[in-house]
Amino acid sequence: MTYRTVKQFADATSPEALFTGQWQSRPSVLDDLKTYLDDRWSEGCTNAWKLWEDIVPLGYKGSYQRVRAYLHDKRTSPRPVTARPPSPRAVAGLILRHPETLTESEQLQLKTVRTHCPELDALTRHVRSFAVMLTERRGERLPEWLDAVRQDDLPGLHTLAAGIDRDRDAVIAGLTLPWSSGAVAM
Repeated sequence: MTYRTVKQFADATSPEALFTGQWQSRPSVLDDLKTYLDDRWSEGCTNAWKLWEDIVPLGYKGSYQRVRAYLHDKRTSPRPVTARPPSPRAVAGLILRHPETLTESEQLQLKTVRTHCPELDALTRHVRSFAVMLTERRGERLPEWLDAVRQDDLPGLHTLAAGIDRDRDAVIAGLTLPWSSGAVAM
């Protein structure tokens, strides 16, 4: 061992500092595809074989082992702890329930979902305004509600609005008048 090697070991401030030299900055055949792999990893695809199969058609000529080694660092690095997003069923339940019946935790969860998804925010506004129209018997507001629905990019609600339009007078009457036909016995 030469004096230079001993001094390099002695002066190192971290183990990484020992890994310097001609091989560390050498380009890899994977360099051009690392951004793609990082994006796919962030989307939840963590299977090295699947990712290798994805990049071969993109021009990757390297081995599966090199892809696996690159992903190994991602697997072993500590990940930030994040809460699991609520299921679609849970979100639907939060949107459809009366706001006053939601616990503080549920209100916070719905607020977070609405903040991260403008479509769900718009949907929540429309569902809640329709519920108010229904419970307060404010059928005269239906045309304005239908116009508001059509202004947002929510195809499911557009279908509902088209169906309501076909029977607009009956729906307005149902949302306004205090009586109903109720259950009919035969």
